[in-house]
Amino acid sequence: MNGLYWFVSRRYRHAVEIRKHVERERNAQRDLLSANALEELATGLAEFKETMRDTEELESVQAAGKKLEEVAAKWLRPYPGGSSRENIREFLVSAVLILSIFSFFAQPMKIPSGSAQPTLYGNVTTDLKPTQRPVPGVVDRFFDWFRGVDYHVWTAPEDGVLSIDPPSTTLRFIKTQSFSIGKHTYSIWWPPDDLLAPVPGSDTLKCGVSPGQRFRKGEIVLKLRISSGDRLFVDRLTYNFRRPIRGETIVFASTGIPDLTQNTHYIKRLVGLPGDRIRIGNDRHLIVNGERLDAATPYFEKVYAFRGPPRDSQYSGHVNELVARQNGRGRLAPLFPDETAELVVRRGHYLAFGDNTMNSYDGRAWGDFPREKVVGKAFFVFWPFTERFGLVYR
Repeated sequence: MNGLYWFVSRRYRHAVEIRKHVERERNAQRDLLSANALEELATGLAEFKETMRDTEELESVQAAGKKLEEVAAKWLRPYPGGSSRENIREFLVSAVLILSIFSFFAQPMKIPSGSAQPTLYGNVTTDLKPTQRPVPGVVDRFFDWFRGVDYHVWTAPEDGVLSIDPPSTTLRFIKTQSFSIGKHTYSIWWPPDDLLAPVPGSDTLKCGVSPGQRFRKGEIVLKLRISSGDRLFVDRLTYNFRRPIRGETIVFASTGIPDLTQNTHYIKRLVGLPGDRIRIGNDRHLIVNGERLDAATPYFEKVYAFRGPPRDSQYSGHVNELVARQNGRGRLAPLFPDETAELVVRRGHYLAFGDNTMNSYDGRAWGDFPREKVVGKAFFVFWPFTERFGLVYR
């Protein structure tokens, strides 16, 4: 019956909280209290617990709680700023709990690039000025935001030369990118990684402008469509109990791995385990230890369900350097020049490729990496609300 009181009676819950608070403060002040005070507090706590155990009358529990409160007021010393101390304590407990979850169970991660497309999407910056495409209205932009799409339009407020500041970071996680003309500045919060990347064969950047470019008042400077990368949780727990399985989408730290951007994380599909002999056939299928993988291989159902020539941002299997050059791309797979080239994954190492085989910097270029760099596997996409929202399996 007492359990039912806890759910239906606020006064009963208040009495229980009084008992918890008195126990906590008595333990905190034990070295400051006299023997008489400790004895009287212990007696009051024992009587309260006995009342809760032996009675089903709500009034008796409330009376016992009031009596215990009187004993506590008599002996326990009030702390200055008690409510602030309590709030700080609760905040610290919550912070420790959240950090523990992120450290040992589920780490949030943002997909930075398009190498995992179409399984997972990274940042995509589209300059709308050359296409003359109009920016959607307020209602459409509102719904686009839930799909991870944002628009940035900035018109030159005066004649002047464009200045592009280096990206800045505040509080270690608030990132901004600023563009300036004269005394006027336009900032993009949490800009995509490729925003200032150069366009091959051009003097402009992905954002459609270049430093030093001159604009007249009223001229459009920026007209961008930015698709944010998928945000997901990384399962950090499973690999404490088993080794990764070929085909799983894994996340690993790049620190200390040659030829990779340092102090970040990469997400790729695991294709090679220690000791595996890997070749990439001209038909865009992997050959592992002499066996050809296909759409019937677990975790590769979509990767090898392609039709037609290899295309960017589509499932197109895995291309070697010969096939890449035949389709207008080069230096994608220097370690796999043709289908006869074989790479043996070293002991204690893994080999991983991106699903976007025509636009992925992966193990075809930099080889295998140490097993201890693995952080976990892709688990759950929590943003944006697209068809990819939910569990990550394939």
